[in-house]
Amino acid sequence: MADIALHLLLLLFLAAFLAGFIDSIAGGGGMITIPAMLLAGIPPLETLGTNKLQSLFGSGSATIAYARAGHVRLSEQLPMAAAATIGSVFGALLATVVPGDVLKIFMPFLLVAIAIYFGLKPNIGDLDKHRRMSVFLFTVTIVPLVGFYDGVFGPGTGSFFMLAFVTLAGFGVLKATAHTKLLNFGSNLGGFVVFILYGVVLWKVGLTMGVGQFLGAQVGSRVAMRNGARIIKPLLVVTSIALAIRLMADPAHPIRVWLGW
Repeated sequence: MADIALHLLLLLFLAAFLAGFIDSIAGGGGMITIPAMLLAGIPPLETLGTNKLQSLFGSGSATIAYARAGHVRLSEQLPMAAAATIGSVFGALLATVVPGDVLKIFMPFLLVAIAIYFGLKPNIGDLDKHRRMSVFLFTVTIVPLVGFYDGVFGPGTGSFFMLAFVTLAGFGVLKATAHTKLLNFGSNLGGFVVFILYGVVLWKVGLTMGVGQFLGAQVGSRVAMRNGARIIKPLLVVTSIALAIRLMADPAHPIRVWLGW
């Protein structure tokens, strides 16, 4: 595509800052950056590839902030991050084989279910609970599965990681958020490598938005660490519902096509 105008780059930078802020707390930054790039005239495939690049800055920035505050130990979580990366690589490679329409059909309902779970379950806080799955089993099953989903489709990945950490690993909300960002970084990296090989990454746009993502994630992660579950839970609920609405608003969504809306 032709070189993007300066004012569009500035708007994309601001969109990335907002996305980085929200994503570092509750996930869902892609529902801001992907529509923003499409509105700027960037083709869909280049949008997906470039989105992975700029998302690396946001998830990496949030991971650094949480690690510095002691909420995640990077050395202990590297196997999980590697599993997320591998899952995402296979997801991106097999994106044309996996029935994407099936994912699109169920995604809004799954996101609403996550919102209801976090919104109505009163005992979810910042304290760790009983672990229902061993670290090894969690690493070799749940993590690559969600990473695979991120490579195939993407929206809601952070919400799925959060739900898994809270319900299966027994993490408190803040700890789950911190660890989710590291795994998001891994899954973003896997998809990014595949998109580089296909040559669909717009480096100027991605790096500009990456700076916005980095700064937004630094601010957002500090807000999350200061307020804990008080802000993470409601923002996670709102973000999940907003993402579900965003997916259903697409005229090409299979349910809308089937109903003739």
